[in-house]
Amino acid sequence: MKYLKQTRLFILAIMIFALSACLPSTEKTAALVDTPGSHPMIANSETAHTSTQSGDVIGYVHKGVYNFKGIPYAKAERFMPPQKPDKWEGVRSCRSYGPVCPIDVASMILFDEMEFAQQHNFWFMKEEDCLNLNVWTPELTRDKKRPVMVWLHGGGYSAGSSCELPSYDGENLSRTGDVVVVSINHRLNVFGFLDLSAVDDKYAHSANVGMMDVVAALEWVHNNISNFGGDPGNVTIFGQSGGGGKVATLLYAPSAKGLFHKAIMQSGVAGSFTLKEDTQKIGLAIPDELGLKKSEADKLKDIPYDELLEAGNRAVEKTQRSGFGRLGWAPSCDGYFIPLQPGAMGAEELSKDVPLIIGSNQVEFGSFGNQDLLKADEEDIIKYLKARYGENTEAYVAAFKKAYPNTKMPSDMKDVDVMFRPMLLQFAKLKSSVPAGAPVYNYVFKWNAPHWDGMLKSSHCMEIAFVFNNIERTEEYNGGTPEAYELAQKLSKTWTTFAWTGNPNNDLMPVWEPFTPDGGATMLFDNQSILVHNHDKELIEIATSLKQ
Repeated sequence: MKYLKQTRLFILAIMIFALSACLPSTEKTAALVDTPGSHPMIANSETAHTSTQSGDVIGYVHKGVYNFKGIPYAKAERFMPPQKPDKWEGVRSCRSYGPVCPIDVASMILFDEMEFAQQHNFWFMKEEDCLNLNVWTPELTRDKKRPVMVWLHGGGYSAGSSCELPSYDGENLSRTGDVVVVSINHRLNVFGFLDLSAVDDKYAHSANVGMMDVVAALEWVHNNISNFGGDPGNVTIFGQSGGGGKVATLLYAPSAKGLFHKAIMQSGVAGSFTLKEDTQKIGLAIPDELGLKKSEADKLKDIPYDELLEAGNRAVEKTQRSGFGRLGWAPSCDGYFIPLQPGAMGAEELSKDVPLIIGSNQVEFGSFGNQDLLKADEEDIIKYLKARYGENTEAYVAAFKKAYPNTKMPSDMKDVDVMFRPMLLQFAKLKSSVPAGAPVYNYVFKWNAPHWDGMLKSSHCMEIAFVFNNIERTEEYNGGTPEAYELAQKLSKTWTTFAWTGNPNNDLMPVWEPFTPDGGATMLFDNQSILVHNHDKELIEIATSLKQ
């Protein structure tokens, strides 16, 4: 009996091998992944070996996808634009995430339920060596040119990293979408956006070196990604929150033109860039915070990063109190890296040929406050809304019910996002109005997570795991329900279809029409996704006109 069982297993193994030899590469991967004992992890001195312009790299293979992590794409001195990375001899091991930019970790810690949900990974920080990226690819071959999707992480321009959230892992998206996924680290906060141009001319471009890093990463992709099976002529940039803002920023950066061909902005947008005279105020305040004279600006290069980060935060806070409008760390309209504001004459011509997906979540940050009203009935919610909207409350409630007629929780009326959605709609209108411009597709992600009695709803960052098809990695956030897995298949396919063709339409979703200022076509992503037109126009008009 023992030998009979072994014989059967041996025959089964031969059959699986023969079957996999007849399948296309992506089907081979699926067959191996689903076969117990197929040894999906391969990490040795030969497999996953390829070259870059700086030297050879080696990664590993997991469930049929090649993983490379921590590849240097540039180097830089503090406050200076990035340069080409140093070359190395031999083969560089790239199996673990590289260092990330220093951040104020304490400011990123959320309340217990959200930390459980998001599972932050605050990786090791090394400011002078954080310019690195990660690559996931189904094959190391030039035979098939796959689209490249470059992920820009969230955290505003102050925090975050390429490995901060488990949802950022690109392996599943690469496997199921047959695409090459890249994620990057770059300089943030005081290291990436401190404008010292008024302090010393040698730092003329310091205000935007964090975004210059992103362009340097795109240049690396252009020059090297073909060795990872990617097509440098078909690059999609996509990002969420601050990452969405970075995507928008690149649409106005002449140095980035031609380095990407499609763009996706998730819950983040550039309304207008900070004026140079305002960013210079922070730069002039920094030396005072550290007891230095203006003539001693070079000493800033030697200040330990934690001291410099703290001084930068104090300088920002003081400029805020002194009446500085748009504050914090953000790109500057410096006349060089960013020459024009959105909507300025000639500004939209730079990226008019780039198809866009622009959207946000139904709730975003709305559900994070007033938890006592989570299960409140409609009467109590209306009492709460009257404090915000006064005599316009009845019109607001009617507009909400018109926009979202199937809402089950009355508290959604107070939680619905009126911050990102209006800005993104304005940006969609701007981009879709460009004569002979590329199409714009608009969405609202409205799927509600089941955790904490529904507290999380469709909150900020919720959609990322669906885009990356990473439900299994993020079940703390989404519950791991069958509905979540199903929607992730649909949403990730929609994103990768867009990367392949510039059109998100596919056989799993309803037809998605391009957005126009009059038509207002918007895809509502949910268990049953539907296309609507100007569904929340009245709601947004009321909320924004009365926003306090």
